[in-house]
Amino acid sequence: MIKFLSFTIFVLLGNIALAQEIYVSASGKKSGKGTYQSPYNSLEKALEKSIHIKGENTTKKINIFIREGVYNIKNSIFLDSTYSYISIEAYKDETVVFSGGQSIPVKSLKKSKIKVTSNNHQLPIYEIDLKKLGISNFGKLRNVGFSRPYGPAWGELFVNKKAMHLARWPNKNMVPMGKVLEKGSIPRKGDFSNLGGVIQYDSLRINNWGKEKNAWMSGYFMWGYADDMVKISNVNPVKQTMSTATSTLYGYGNGKPWQKWYGVNILYELDAPGEYYVDKEKGMLYFMSDAKKISSLDFSILEYPFFQIDGAENINIKGISFENSRGIGISMVNTKGVTIDACNFKNLGSLGITVGKGIEPFLEYRHKGTGVAKGGKVGSLLQHLYSNTTFNREGGFNNKIVNCTFSQLGAGGVSLGGGNRLTLEAGNNLVENCLFFDVNRIEKSYRPAVHLTGVGNKVLHCEMYDLPSVAILMHGNNHTIEYNYIHDVCLEVEDMGAIYYGRDPSERGTLIRYNYIANIPDEYNTSAVYHDDAACGLTVTDNVFYKAGKLNVLIGGGSDNIYKNNVFLEGKVGVQIGNRLQTWAKWVLEDGGLFRERMEAVNFKDSPYVDQYPTLKTYFEKAEIPTGNVVTENVFINLKKVNVGKIEWLGFTDSNSVTNKNLPNINSKNEFIDLIVHKIPELKKLPLKKIGLKK
Repeated sequence: MIKFLSFTIFVLLGNIALAQEIYVSASGKKSGKGTYQSPYNSLEKALEKSIHIKGENTTKKINIFIREGVYNIKNSIFLDSTYSYISIEAYKDETVVFSGGQSIPVKSLKKSKIKVTSNNHQLPIYEIDLKKLGISNFGKLRNVGFSRPYGPAWGELFVNKKAMHLARWPNKNMVPMGKVLEKGSIPRKGDFSNLGGVIQYDSLRINNWGKEKNAWMSGYFMWGYADDMVKISNVNPVKQTMSTATSTLYGYGNGKPWQKWYGVNILYELDAPGEYYVDKEKGMLYFMSDAKKISSLDFSILEYPFFQIDGAENINIKGISFENSRGIGISMVNTKGVTIDACNFKNLGSLGITVGKGIEPFLEYRHKGTGVAKGGKVGSLLQHLYSNTTFNREGGFNNKIVNCTFSQLGAGGVSLGGGNRLTLEAGNNLVENCLFFDVNRIEKSYRPAVHLTGVGNKVLHCEMYDLPSVAILMHGNNHTIEYNYIHDVCLEVEDMGAIYYGRDPSERGTLIRYNYIANIPDEYNTSAVYHDDAACGLTVTDNVFYKAGKLNVLIGGGSDNIYKNNVFLEGKVGVQIGNRLQTWAKWVLEDGGLFRERMEAVNFKDSPYVDQYPTLKTYFEKAEIPTGNVVTENVFINLKKVNVGKIEWLGFTDSNSVTNKNLPNINSKNEFIDLIVHKIPELKKLPLKKIGLKK
């Protein structure tokens, strides 16, 4: 009797476990039951079923398994607290794609007869009649760049799962800005009249752009950290001038090496593989490809996140590839213990994941202001943070983004909020073992692989490369950046760093440790770590900086920064410090000025700030001069200049080692380990094999 009862209980428990599993298949039938043998044909049905199973037991665990296939997502999937403790994951190792676009039959391709400048590649131009395929929402080109809001991209074409780019000239790189005849209005100086500029050009081919319906120009029009994209309103072939339809933040300029531009969305320039153009009036799409065989075509449609998770906890999303949308992959607000695991974010028009609320896009072009907090978007978050430094994004706690890949994205990788700057309560949100590359196809300036905000969040064991600008942008306190392999970043910019923060002395307590940062171009002022405009309170230990920019470390007037046990190799300048708060930036220290405002916003003389950062209490007594910095026990090898700036400002001690060695030229971290580590005893102490992605 006891044996029979035990067997009965075992069977019942087995049935309960099976009842907690729901299956979805792209080939499922409308009459599907959600079982392995009879799966649902949509995730929405599975989610409805999960709520029915849960009933009043909100912590009941449900596993939704997605079978192999492509799932076209036409609207955001909203998950609130009723969906807590649900797992949505690819079944075993099957390939599951959530697509925000429309697949285009390859048989709809035709060779076009349109004429362009030239076709040096002797490749055909293909055309697709989008209207015949039922596609009428082509999206809208918009201004993108520094101090512009994040937003959805226009409709994009993906050929064989590779993102195409709008037809442009030159096909690669940029050309110097011509003489600026009119700078236009300058929003940064308070002129919001939105007057465009007038720029001379040299190339006679631009004369032909006057016939274009919607030509734009993109580039770095004034400063090397501020890209922009503006519409060309007029081309005058007689005067050889271009006029822009709108202003750019700092006005248009020329003469500096980083002031460069390129033309974009120009049918006349459709002359190279990888380019496309949409004629909205005709509903025709034209493109050029050098693929031997075109096996897939997708056009992005979805402008909102695939998932919008709000107020839920312990949701797990695993093994899904998010592709072909104009917007964000996943948005999370007020979540706890949500995990995004082994997902792929590819060919999206915006960024991969945002954790915390963003800000509704400002209607007026400005670098600062106060907006309306909103989930499901990033928008004008950076401009809002400039004016509201303690803004709580409600990013929740203990969320994890792990083992994911972010590539071919439009506007960065992850925007990670969490924690409270007023109380210094940590968010404990985490990005770990993730790969980031080519995540700035559209938006470049201040669109990093990871944007840290709030308090106490972490970036661990990631690899980041092929980025035009910043790898990690920081706002907030007490973050941890460890075991990351950051290389080949800041490829276009000037006056930026791989890891960057600045202009708020209350943002302190972050630890940067066990990172390998390498191969940053040194033509312009670039750095591995940049403390901009008196940034303070960073601890940087046990890192390797190899060919890490023109100024490996730049401390722009800040205090209380610690550099210890780092190894600097093969650079122009190891550590540079200045006193900009005594010179051009002294305005931030004025009574009622920016720094007073930001310090008082966190009650810097009271707990918890005065407890965690004791030197804050007397900050304004000596803020003009950098104090409390310590550069000690570091190793400098083959540096043209070890330090620039006063030794006392740096706290540069005799325990630093300076030497020259005959070292081989290497290109990767593995080569560094194999060919250089054995030559330098100090490197043997560092956990170099643990840096980067976990095997």
